[in-house]
Amino acid sequence: MQRPQPRPGTRSGGRLAPRPLPRSLSGWTIAVFGLCAAALGALGLLTPDALLTVMGFEPLPATRRADGDHTPVFLTASSMAAVNMGVYYLLAAATDWKPFFRWTVPFRLLTCAVFSLAVLTGRAPSGFLGVGLWEGLGAVVTWAALRYERPGASAARERAEDR
Repeated sequence: MQRPQPRPGTRSGGRLAPRPLPRSLSGWTIAVFGLCAAALGALGLLTPDALLTVMGFEPLPATRRADGDHTPVFLTASSMAAVNMGVYYLLAAATDWKPFFRWTVPFRLLTCAVFSLAVLTGRAPSGFLGVGLWEGLGAVVTWAALRYERPGASAARERAEDR
């Protein structure tokens, strides 16, 4: 009796085998976002004032903070979350986990809407709009890459080119 062979890209036992580089266009879109998230999260952990400046906020020295101002705590928490999220995205890209890629699209569009509304309603400075637009653009690019890669898409492109 012949032993069943594992699917390409998997280890024995069916576990996905990570690769150092993404295997698909959609994987690259996820990897770029993950790398940026992890890098910006690390920046926020190492030099929080630099991250605040990048996002359009004016950093305040500790001596000017009011009692009960917990901005540094929230910045630390969100920066650590960004590092974790970046790692999750990089691992998903390394294993070409398409269901994860698909799920990021609506949630990144939601993030774009929430962040953009924060600017439009005055809850965040105008520089923060770039964060929302980055999320939205990334979601659209990932969606387009997934659409391009879907089964049968190449046959449809070839038929369109023949016309």
